Amino acid sequence: MNIHSHLYAIILAGGSGTRFWPLSRELYPKQLLHILGDQTLIQQTLKRTLSCVPTSRTFIVTNRSQADMLSLQLGEWKRDIRKHIIVEPEGRNTAPAIAMAAVKLVAQDPDAVMLVLPADHVIKGTRKFTEAVKFGTTLAGDGHLVTLGIRPTVPETGYGYIKPNMRQQLGTQGALKGYRVRQFLEKPDRAKAKTMLRSGGYFWNSGIFLWKASTILDELSLYQPGLLRVIRKLCRLQDDGAGFTDNAMRMYGRLSSMPIDTAVMEQTSKAVVVPVDFGWSDIGSWSALGDVASKTKAGNVINGNIIDLGSENSVLFGNHRLVATIGLKDMVLVDTPDATLVCPKSRAQDVKGIVDILKKRKAPERVEHQTVFRPWGSYTTLDDGAGYKVKRLTVRPGAKLSLQRHRRRREHWVVVRGKAKVIRGDQRLELTIGQSLDIPQAINHRIENPWSETLEIIEVQHGSYLGEDDIVRLQDIYGREVRS
Repeated sequence: MNIHSHLYAIILAGGSGTRFWPLSRELYPKQLLHILGDQTLIQQTLKRTLSCVPTSRTFIVTNRSQADMLSLQLGEWKRDIRKHIIVEPEGRNTAPAIAMAAVKLVAQDPDAVMLVLPADHVIKGTRKFTEAVKFGTTLAGDGHLVTLGIRPTVPETGYGYIKPNMRQQLGTQGALKGYRVRQFLEKPDRAKAKTMLRSGGYFWNSGIFLWKASTILDELSLYQPGLLRVIRKLCRLQDDGAGFTDNAMRMYGRLSSMPIDTAVMEQTSKAVVVPVDFGWSDIGSWSALGDVASKTKAGNVINGNIIDLGSENSVLFGNHRLVATIGLKDMVLVDTPDATLVCPKSRAQDVKGIVDILKKRKAPERVEHQTVFRPWGSYTTLDDGAGYKVKRLTVRPGAKLSLQRHRRRREHWVVVRGKAKVIRGDQRLELTIGQSLDIPQAINHRIENPWSETLEIIEVQHGSYLGEDDIVRLQDIYGREVRS
């Protein structure tokens, strides 16, 4: 059997990227951002993955809240992209996500080998990456759980480490070698990280894995039987067409949020590490951006509408609004329309603490930006208050919103750019610039833009509740959940 013909890529794209707040939000996480170049991080990951796995065997695992945006970003890669997105009810870390993908894969290919990789990492050296995947696939075919290890360059405290057993080599391919893992180590303090760096016998845990789907399921059955039972039951419900019932949502929500490292890799006897030497970063914080992004002569990473005088070794990210900085040194400044972060680079890992506070306060700035992207375009919240909200809807040429209604609000639309085709109850209307329309509560309605010019509408909402979950979707061309 040619094991490489059974290789499948599983891209994990359900993370929230809390350490990249305020640019990264729960509904618009790090992997969807244009941080480095014209392509987003997940687009870069997909392009790299396709160097060793064909499109027909590449899948993305995400949660319901991010599936729409992923479909929009990756639609050019494959028109039937939703068939290649494995959707979790909610994000519960990597162990449940990997278990769900493995259950689905082994059902269609008992010999499937999984290349598991995060959607938001940066890798420099596609050829070396591809060679490592090929070697790792061979080891995985022999029943090993393979992880790629990165040789440390600095005493990093934000990564887990791996200590290989150099006396137990399990194969070689060119410069690549595989070793049994002696120990996984949690994120160390700085003193311990310096000691490990000096010793030279440790590697960063990249979070990139290769294993047979059947092997990881065997190990999950051994070490996490309760988790696997829930995943199998959920997959059966999906296969039977039941979808995410309330009971399924409750079952999944009760699962522990568990990474695959602690769930399996730190306990199994089958772990193997392949040290690699390609450039790698998980850009887990704003301070790490300087390791992979282009910098000025003064060592600054600058993006957006920034005017700077005399700053050094700083990360300065802006948006459309002008931001002026003077004499900053080793600082992070990130400005968005509704939130601004300022901190020393040495405290960049603590941004997660800010997000935790926002979560306790139920602050909207944690969840989404003022501009929220949808498969049909985007909407921007311009103003809101007690009983009202004002939005600007931007509808792409050829796109249409779902046929929907609202239980608790009414709307008023004004076209400010382009033309709109509108359904309101039994009416079929066309609106041009300056024309307006009222949408009463509980009436079916839809906006469509069949023309070549972008459509923009100002929407004023009034009602007792104005949340996005007050949408009863009746028809949708983008495969989103509808109700009868």
